[in-house]
Parts: sequence; C-alpha cells; structure tokens
Amino acid sequence: MVYGSFFVPLGAAMRHCTMESRERFINACGGRPVDRPPVWLMRQAGRALPEYRALKQKHSFLDLVRTPELATEVTLQPVRRFGFDAAILFSDILVVPEALGQPYQFRDTGGIEFAFAVRTAQDLARLKWEGMIERAQYVADALRLVKAELGQRTALLGFAGSPWTLANFMIEGGSSRGFTRAQAWYREDRRTFDRFLDKLAAAVADYLKMQIAAGADAVQVFDSLAHLVDPPESGEGWSRTAGEDLYQSVSARWIEQIMAEIAGQVPVILFSRGHHWPSLAALSPDGTRIISVDWTVDLAEVRSRLPAGIGIQGNLDPAVLNADPATVAGATGRILATMNGRRGYIFNLGHGLPPTAKVENIAQLVETIQNFAWLN
Repeated sequence: MVYGSFFVPLGAAMRHCTMESRERFINACGGRPVDRPPVWLMRQAGRALPEYRALKQKHSFLDLVRTPELATEVTLQPVRRFGFDAAILFSDILVVPEALGQPYQFRDTGGIEFAFAVRTAQDLARLKWEGMIERAQYVADALRLVKAELGQRTALLGFAGSPWTLANFMIEGGSSRGFTRAQAWYREDRRTFDRFLDKLAAAVADYLKMQIAAGADAVQVFDSLAHLVDPPESGEGWSRTAGEDLYQSVSARWIEQIMAEIAGQVPVILFSRGHHWPSLAALSPDGTRIISVDWTVDLAEVRSRLPAGIGIQGNLDPAVLNADPATVAGATGRILATMNGRRGYIFNLGHGLPPTAKVENIAQLVETIQNFAWLN
C-alpha cells in the first residue's frame, strides 16, 4: 500500500519499470534517463535484518568482514529481501588501517579500539604501507563472489573511508565522542599531518582500484566525520567561508587526490556528513561525480546549485525508518517530488541505516520509489 498524493496506481507505475537494477543505477550515475530513481541504503547490509542477526549469533563482526563467503551472504541479504538496485559490500572503513598494521577490536563498553594510536612521526613509522593491498585481498575475494551472484542484474558498490575520516580514528586510537586530536595535529604540525594524509590518500586510492578490478560497478568515499571540521576560531570572526577553507585543507584536497587516481574507471560517489557538499562539487578531475548529502541538507537547494553534470544522492532522515509505513511513504514521496525529473539522482538515506529500523518501513520506502511517477 502507498500513501499520499505523489503516486500513481501500482499497475501503471510498474509498466514503466523496464530497466534491470544495474542498468538503472549505471544510467543514473551517468546522468542518463531512468524509469525511476535507483535506490540503495548506506549500511543496508546487516544490523536491521533478522537474517543478519541470526548469522551474527554464530560469527563475530570481524569474522563476517574477513571471511569472503560470509561477507557475500550478508551483502546479498538486503538485495534478496528488498530488491535494491545496488548491493554495497559488507565491510568496514577500518579495513585500511588494519591492513596498514593498526589492528582494531571492539570494546566491551562499545565502539572500537586500535592496538595503538598514531600521534607522532614515530607512530607513523609503525605503519606498514608496503603490502597493504595484499593484506586486504579478502575484500577483493568477497567482491568477486558477490559479483558472480549478482551478474548483470544488480549493481555492486565498493567503498572506502576518506583520509580525513580514517585519520581521525587512527589518531584518536579508536572511537571517540570528541575526535579533537586530528584537527589539533593539523594546526600544531601541519607538515607531518600532510605527510600522513598524503600517504593515506595513496593507500585509499590503491584500495579502491583493487575493488574496481574485482568487479565494483561504482565506489563511494565516506567522509563520515566531515562535520567535525570547524574554523580555527568559533564565535567572533566565524564564517562559512573559513569553515570551507579549512575543510578543503584537511579533507577535500585528499579526496581530490584519490579521484584523480581513479578518474574515468567507474562512477565515484562522495558522501560528506555536514554542509561541505559545495567543496566536493568543486572537485574537477575527469570522471562521473555523485554528491551524497546528509539529512540536514535541503535537497531543493542542492538541486538548484549543482550543475546538471553532477549527480545527487540522498537524503532521507534515517530516523524516519523507526516510525511507521505511512510516515515513511510521505517523507519518501516529498523527496521524490523535490528531485523529480533531475537526471543523475539516486535515492538513499542521509546517513547509515539504523539497527532499530523496522523491516516493514524499509519495504515501504522501496515500494514508494517503485510506484512513483518519475519524469525522465
């Protein structure tokens, strides 16, 4: 059942759904016509699904990530249940630090903890940059298994954390409420900070190239901690321009370095939590760019300000999926109405799928999109 005034009858809508999921996703990434927007959800693999929870009773999270056959099963579960247009590999952004020789584990009190923190030049010397890709080969193995299962029906996404986001975890030594050390290091020892981020950017680029070679149809770079960037002085003298200049220095420049390395290979989606999408949209290497925005951003403003050649992804508030199907249908419909006719649009959440999301609400979200009267 669908709710609200944005929708057409099921039969009429389905007659226009003529594309396979992968074709729909690839076309949207390239700004070409689609019968409806493709949909996938960040963190769609696991957490909210009962079949994932059953698997989690037998295996640890790290075992699921590191075992290609198990990662494949978790990746495919949401596609089987909801018919998403893209599958994103079940993995973790911290695979890169671990492959660099900074292993992590889960704390009993919640969150993750690294075996050591990277806070000095001496700590940087402990990282093993050579051989990182070989140590992360289980990710490529999982991608190949998923690709074999999906074939040409459903798109496959790989991903990595941005250098700024990874650096925050690595410098803090794990999860943190504040994440203050990275920005302090940037201000106190810019030269060493830049050297660290430069090497991280090269490692992330190599990691994404490995995923592309293993069959990823597109990749997403998660700058999930972009919202932590503050201008040097808050209060008097604060300006959005100052914040964007700082974001360019600590994050966007390194994402640009990554994009230059993988330009033209597959579509690249950039997710930045916070209001930094104008900086990401300004990146200019060749290749398809899709800007994924969080739930606090006004999509109408994004649509009006981004040129037609840049795709847009987002941005339903994940908390809506804790409500009821009618609320989900209404919120989804309003986003679709805002973006209707905009080529290069991909429906997604404004952040990761919460573990408390109701399965019936996820199903309603997908059904609402499938039944929407989309203008090519």
